[in-house]
Amino acid sequence: METRRKMKLGAADKAILGTGYVLLGLFVLAVLIPLVYVVAASFMDPNVLNSRGISLNIKDWTLDAYRRVLENGMIWRGFLNSFFYSGAFTVISVFVTLLAAYPMSKKEFVGRKFFNAIFIITMFFGGGLMPTFILINQLHMVNTIWAILLPGAFNVWNMILARTYYQSIPKELREASAIDGANEIQHFFQIMMPVCKPIIAVLALYSFVGMWNSYFDAMIYLNDANLQPLQLVLRSILVQNTPQPGMIADIQSTAEMAKVAELLKYATIVVSSLPLLVMYPFFQKYFDKGIMVGSVKG
Repeated sequence: METRRKMKLGAADKAILGTGYVLLGLFVLAVLIPLVYVVAASFMDPNVLNSRGISLNIKDWTLDAYRRVLENGMIWRGFLNSFFYSGAFTVISVFVTLLAAYPMSKKEFVGRKFFNAIFIITMFFGGGLMPTFILINQLHMVNTIWAILLPGAFNVWNMILARTYYQSIPKELREASAIDGANEIQHFFQIMMPVCKPIIAVLALYSFVGMWNSYFDAMIYLNDANLQPLQLVLRSILVQNTPQPGMIADIQSTAEMAKVAELLKYATIVVSSLPLLVMYPFFQKYFDKGIMVGSVKG
């Protein structure tokens, strides 16, 4: 069968298919090469890296950068904070989004068009930084975890995906549960939630990754260093080029300090990316199914 399909391809089809493969290969290389370079550079001796670049000689490799990163208390504190923020935000965001999307998926819901217009407006217009900060301050959430977890918990685009997924579920399922005496709350939690695992996985992945990579809200609202997520700690290393105290305390000269700081950048990038790389394979099965249903239905 495969041979027959190949025989049916004309010259133009083969050219288009070959062009697609070439472009896809270039895209993969554009993503893969920087990743390989960062991982390799994180193991390199800073003197060799700055003078000769990446070396395949094992003698030029070192674990010093990872030792300094993993021995630093602020890095671990940032890790724990980021895991907590990302996990708690994911639970809150997915729960609120699913609750909002459920009535919006019903055509008989009174005021559906009005609320839909309000939601869409918020996608294009916001209050701005200063009004938002004043609101958060008046709610006494500045320098608390709630300033990170609550303001962005509801995402309109995620709500639209969930609403579209709800609309793809047969209405007969609700009729059957109604015959069995289930009300809307029982139907939502006992029937809809098990059916919606794919879209829940998609929303959870979106929320977790978004919060894990976020640093701006924490930079604005958090003053306590013990509450800062990992991204703020990494920002001081990667952007401001100021490693945390103790990471390069034994380095005396400014030149050597700069070399070690450069080495620490690559190690911190690898360490901060590992949780997402480990998490994605567990969500991939649900992610592929959920995102396709949300994109072609409705």
